[in-house]
Amino acid sequence: MVSLSADLSPLSPDRNLALELVRATEAAAIRAVPFIGRGAKEAADGAAVDAMRAFLGTVDFDGRVVIGEGEKDNAPMLFNGEHVGSGAGGPLCDIAVDPIDGTSLTAAGRQNALSVIAVSDRGTMLDASSVFYMDKLVTGPAGVGVVDIRLPVAENIKRLAGALGKPVEELVVSVLNRPRHEQLIQEIRDAGAGTRLMSDGDVAGGINAARHGARTDMCIGVGGSPEGIVTACAIKALGGHIQGRLWPRDDDERQRGIDAGLDMDKVYEADDLVSGNNTIFVATGVTDGQLVAGVRREGDYLYTESVVLRSASGTLRRVASEHLVSKWL
Repeated sequence: MVSLSADLSPLSPDRNLALELVRATEAAAIRAVPFIGRGAKEAADGAAVDAMRAFLGTVDFDGRVVIGEGEKDNAPMLFNGEHVGSGAGGPLCDIAVDPIDGTSLTAAGRQNALSVIAVSDRGTMLDASSVFYMDKLVTGPAGVGVVDIRLPVAENIKRLAGALGKPVEELVVSVLNRPRHEQLIQEIRDAGAGTRLMSDGDVAGGINAARHGARTDMCIGVGGSPEGIVTACAIKALGGHIQGRLWPRDDDERQRGIDAGLDMDKVYEADDLVSGNNTIFVATGVTDGQLVAGVRREGDYLYTESVVLRSASGTLRRVASEHLVSKWL
């Protein structure tokens, strides 16, 4: 195995693995295409799961699924605790999978649906699956040491605007469009910033807030805990800022989290969500979005666009692929 950093173990995720994983997200995205706009999110997710798992089985690594489909969707494959990959002398990894981040977006034919895989060294990825939701704050590098999830949103907007050197009125904040966020959305607008309301897909929302040159500056609010861990893997490669607080829905869920060793009052920083500096994040567009273009067909070819982020090298690479349709029939 080849590594870009001398302090990485030969059994750590490396750049070769990063490019291998693209094949799995491409396969999941392509298999979801027949279901785009068809209103059948379970069928889309099932097809993507099958394709992703099949390709992961050909990759030379031993991946332990920390964040999988089973916890959210009672899926028979890619469940929490499952081992994937050939295991033939490859690195030992924690892995988070979301064959479709945005199944509702796919079913409705809306933008920003992704197929996602994130990996890190074995034993470094937080298992927060016992608590479904997490309150998150994500920004780009300008927010590091500047914003804090414990502060009022208006104060964070003011601080981030100052760090970015732009008027508050030019800041754009992404928030999931949910009834639980009505007050938060109003507070953002009262502070003078604009909002970008997301119908789903807060992984893409977080990455776009942290990415250089994107059209949003901050992503905040309550979304899935698994998505928070996945997003943290990407944020580490982008040099951005992420914090999270677990958001149990009731006393029973709170107790389940405590029993699992989670701290309900803790602000989880990036290194708490994914420890170390050796993460890989891979995503392929299912539908068009700010981060990547969705799958499209032109005649005998399918076209996909993917991003590959590695924290060890601090890189974001785009992978544009052409696929012969005949190979997917």
